[in-house]
Amino acid sequence: MRNNLMVAAVLALLACPTIFWAQSLADVARAEEARRKTVKLPAKVYTNDDLKRNGGGDPTSAPAPAVQPAPAAAAAKPGDAAKPDPNKPASDEPPRDEKYWRGRITAPRDALAHDKVLLDALQSRINALDTDFANTSDPAQRAVVEDNRKTARAEKDRISKDIEKQTKTINDVQEEARKASAPPGWLR
Repeated sequence: MRNNLMVAAVLALLACPTIFWAQSLADVARAEEARRKTVKLPAKVYTNDDLKRNGGGDPTSAPAPAVQPAPAAAAAKPGDAAKPDPNKPASDEPPRDEKYWRGRITAPRDALAHDKVLLDALQSRINALDTDFANTSDPAQRAVVEDNRKTARAEKDRISKDIEKQTKTINDVQEEARKASAPPGWLR
């Protein structure tokens, strides 16, 4: 028992200096602040626009050489207005960013949701007309109910075709986005 106490005391004495000499959070913060003051220029942050501008290569490959800005006197040459800017996209189409893809997918999804609600309502109407037709014995009223049933069924067929069309449009946009390497989250 005495040996166990002795071992515990030695271990406690060995552990204490590390506890007392450990850096406090304030010390670490002061050291980091001093380090940041010695840094002269901020690090270059690469964005997707930089990758597109520099050929759209693999981001893990060697970085493109830095482009040095032209002096102000050399930038204002009269013949430069006709030359295209290599940093701008060649066409006038909008950039295919998150806003673009969300805009492309939102309208068909909204139309699809609207059409599905309308289809459910039409099915309820058809069911009610079927019940009215079965329960009506007057031939004149039965003819009116039959015309209403035909109209509702024709409308249901039209809405079903619209739903198929909207579904195809959504699938086409998703496939186009996949081919353009757009993140799936942009289409949610």
